[in-house]
Amino acid sequence: MHICVLGAGVIGVTSAWRLLQDGHQVTLVDALPDVGGGTSFGNGAQLSYSYVAPLADPSVWSHWTHYLFSSASPLTLRPQADPAQWRWLLKFLAACNRQRTQRTTLELLRLAFLSRERLHRMLPALPFQFAFRTAGKLVMYDDPQALQGARRQVAFQAEYGCEQQVLDAARCLEIEPALASGSRRWAGGVYTPSEEVGDCAQFCRGLLEGMRADPRFCFAASSPIGALDIAGGRLRSLRAGDADLQADAFVLALGADSPAFARRAGFTLPIYPLKGYSITVPLQNPTPQSAPRVSITDIARKIVYARLDDRLRVAGRVELVGRDAAIPPRAVAELRQGVRELFPAHGDWPDGAALAPWAGFRPATPTGVPIIGAAPLKNLYLNVGHGALGWTLACGSAELLADRIAGRAPAIDPAPFQL
Repeated sequence: MHICVLGAGVIGVTSAWRLLQDGHQVTLVDALPDVGGGTSFGNGAQLSYSYVAPLADPSVWSHWTHYLFSSASPLTLRPQADPAQWRWLLKFLAACNRQRTQRTTLELLRLAFLSRERLHRMLPALPFQFAFRTAGKLVMYDDPQALQGARRQVAFQAEYGCEQQVLDAARCLEIEPALASGSRRWAGGVYTPSEEVGDCAQFCRGLLEGMRADPRFCFAASSPIGALDIAGGRLRSLRAGDADLQADAFVLALGADSPAFARRAGFTLPIYPLKGYSITVPLQNPTPQSAPRVSITDIARKIVYARLDDRLRVAGRVELVGRDAAIPPRAVAELRQGVRELFPAHGDWPDGAALAPWAGFRPATPTGVPIIGAAPLKNLYLNVGHGALGWTLACGSAELLADRIAGRAPAIDPAPFQL
């Protein structure tokens, strides 16, 4: 079967790779000239299989005024004259209850563990490097009450196979000495030794090169999607750049652009873009005191730190601001300040351009559960809505998608991920 995958971020690339493994002819389409060039390019780099608790959490209710009005809030809401934003917000708030949050966490844990297993199955055959390693992860808390809440979450997740430890501040600093020189006063943290890191964009480019060696594969780069030809409840063809593409089946993996495509195809997707930022700090002659080896999440600031060989990826913020792609100076300054607070021994700061400031739009559903499976059109499939967990969930999502297309019994229950 000829399958056309729309979107060459990490979700689209892993989908194309997995479908090629099943023996299909695959065409991968993207508006950009290379794979992994959008939201996958500068993401937080953490593969957080055990830390998948959704943004929709009961604590949102007590923090709502802080999110709306505080300039120090890591979550920014800028109301738009956009009905889609308000529909998404109402569904998001409806999901901010304990029962829904626990159900979402379990659904995401199952998909994350499947994704880890499939990535590990791939690794021995991959002929390229992408700064992958098992780094372990510390989620750091400066609020004792929030740490106590994390303790309850760890106990809940332990029932479902997560191996995590709640540690005091002294033990956290033993695990990651680079935190010891920082100005923050920590209450403690949650340590997950098995968590991993990797450069998502490098992974996408490596998979592309491997697929290009297969005559059944084609990459239609620099090909924005135009007109759709829909008849009889099927997508017969579409315009991609200057070409008309026909296929037996299509996979929608356009990230935050997926809702616009869906509207043109006659249905709606409950997805809204959550804007985030990152910088990538070059590390020159790093020492154990100046740069972390363990992945760090500063839970209060919502900033993550991931060591990628001789670089430190620093990513943060959640903004509901529509599709404004600008990178304001205060966003970069906030991330730089985070590094200075946590790792003041790092003293070599390049100019702003060398930090590769980046902004991306995480395509999120209100609950945080991605949509994987059939679309209303008979030959269109969905792999969308992964939010901030696209890198973590990519390989497992590609597996679920391939199982659905092949009619195989999937490794996990696919029902929670259906549209």
